[in-house]
Amino acid sequence: MEQEVNSPVIREDSRHGYFMKQALAMGEKALATGETPVGCVLVYNDKIVGSGMNDTNRSMNGTRHAEFLAIAEMLQTYPKSAIKETDLYVTVEPCIMCTAALRQYGIRSVFFGTHNERFGGVGGVLTVHSDKSIDPPYPVYVGLYRKEAITLLRQFYIQENEKAPNPRPKKNRALNTTFDFEEDDQDFMPII
Repeated sequence: MEQEVNSPVIREDSRHGYFMKQALAMGEKALATGETPVGCVLVYNDKIVGSGMNDTNRSMNGTRHAEFLAIAEMLQTYPKSAIKETDLYVTVEPCIMCTAALRQYGIRSVFFGTHNERFGGVGGVLTVHSDKSIDPPYPVYVGLYRKEAITLLRQFYIQENEKAPNPRPKKNRALNTTFDFEEDDQDFMPII
């Protein structure tokens, strides 16, 4: 990923860190209920107005992603136009489907912990957030609480998932607690 020149680095102790911790709490809740541990919060005027966690395993509905649930919660109280002044904090890079929906809604910006190299829509696989041929692009920032986001995913993927189409035995797997990046890489950086 390229980094924007002269862009500010956002630290974990900022207000962004607070909101990402709330997203991580939603991810932990998802993990505790057997869901892929993706959690998010929507922030409008420095207030959490929607939160979500994946609900695809329980509901058996592949569209029940954290981002969609948070948007549905927000729209119960706020008009659709408020999303244009709203920021999303999510543990894992939004998938291609969620990235496209966020773009259509006109989200102001997206902050996430770690990339989604299988389904990511903002650089992991595609860059749907910045395609200039469709709706206006939105800025994306990556890396805040990255280790925590990765650890949640690792915790999920070492456990048995009986709802998977082809469950695989995982009895001998252990949680990997090492990371391929330095502590200095924990700062939140923008993606172009």
